[in-house]
Amino acid sequence: MVVVGGEGPPIVVIPGIQGRWRWMAPLVDALARRHRVVTFSLNEARGDRLFDRWCDLVDRSAAAASRGPVAIAGLSFGGLIALRYAASRPNRTSHLVLISTPSPRWRPDAASLGYADRPWRSLPAFLRRTRTRLAPELAAAFPQRADRTAFSVSQTGRLLRAPQSPARMADWIHAWMAEDLTPDSARVTAPTLVVTGEPALDRVVPVESSLEYLSLITGAEHAVIADTGHLGVITKPDVAAGLIGRFLAS
Repeated sequence: MVVVGGEGPPIVVIPGIQGRWRWMAPLVDALARRHRVVTFSLNEARGDRLFDRWCDLVDRSAAAASRGPVAIAGLSFGGLIALRYAASRPNRTSHLVLISTPSPRWRPDAASLGYADRPWRSLPAFLRRTRTRLAPELAAAFPQRADRTAFSVSQTGRLLRAPQSPARMADWIHAWMAEDLTPDSARVTAPTLVVTGEPALDRVVPVESSLEYLSLITGAEHAVIADTGHLGVITKPDVAAGLIGRFLAS
């Protein structure tokens, strides 16, 4: 668990399938200017019943942020953990923010599931596919080549300092496939914001999948980070933090 700091409304931020909170450091830093932010890495949870163990980590993070209810934000896969937490701990959840989070009904394609079955052997193919998927989004977010290069160098540095584990990512996908999170959506009572990029630019989690939460969670709202797809919280962290901050204050 990491208390990033900051003062203001408390928020716990849950990372995506890469598992390491430093991958989303631009968002965390932007939020910390106006919020008390606590986060953690998914690999702090080990063993079986991973979603329950992740919720225990969120419990400890929430206690470090505030004695009262806190906002819970989850990025992509982390949004599924945030969903489970908000459904099971309504009294501890003031707001729920789901950022490019797949619907509980959505399933990865055959290629992604194949990577999970052979995580290390599939790593080169996985990285090539990731670059291909993200190229249009980076071009939209950073029209100037120099800006794209600077972002890529900065993000690569973060990944090298906090490398992902293909084997653990595979375990997390298998844990997800073993869960039925659809009933959790109906149990969420906290005000909910669904944040997405533009449909044509998110080639990782289809925006239409994320938008299912608008019908699954009563009263859920939607906000778009323009000129982004799946990476909006790190390509445009100030915009993302602003959207979240206005939602928490509303």
